[in-house]
Amino acid sequence: MRERLPLWVQARLEVRPRAVGAVAVVLVVAVGFGVQQYWSARPQPVTAPPAVSPATAPAPAPGPAPVPPGSAASGSRIVVDVSGKVRDPGVRRLPAGSRVEDALAAAGGVNPGTDTTGLNRARVLVDGEQVVVGGPAPPAPGPGGPAAGPLSLGTATVEQLDALPGVGPVLAQHIVDFRTARGGFRSVEELRQVNGIGERRFADLRKLVRP
Repeated sequence: MRERLPLWVQARLEVRPRAVGAVAVVLVVAVGFGVQQYWSARPQPVTAPPAVSPATAPAPAPGPAPVPPGSAASGSRIVVDVSGKVRDPGVRRLPAGSRVEDALAAAGGVNPGTDTTGLNRARVLVDGEQVVVGGPAPPAPGPGGPAAGPLSLGTATVEQLDALPGVGPVLAQHIVDFRTARGGFRSVEELRQVNGIGERRFADLRKLVRP
């Protein structure tokens, strides 16, 4: 049958090795592409995220213990007068609970060669007392009542000052106002600067009061 066909038709129908190879290459490429598409489109396993437990709030840190009123840590202060043989005598404001040693340090220290045998440096100070270095110390005021001896100009109330001879309520208030403006009395002689106190009244008061 083939021999009866024209030559040009027989040439068309002839299977050449080159053409077979080309078709084979195309088929291989097509199969590889299909396999690659199938592999990439396959279902992927999904791992569930780990369960997260709710965060536990940290326990609050314990706060500082309450400070009792009047202690040094509470911020209260006392006023004492340091006099005698120290480098810088005068009125000093110290934390409550301070001792005589702290008052001496605030006054610049004791002068060299001063005998401090009778001075208890470890004693706790009381508001309004006087620390005398190198001389007889006045009795320290007790916590429950006024100090014995001369009246302290640094802590006396208007009523206490009014009880002094020749001092009425008006002059007593002048003394308190002067003390507030100056931050206390450094010496009894400063009483002369108070309005209403002359030389004669000062002479009557100087032995009855202390800074």
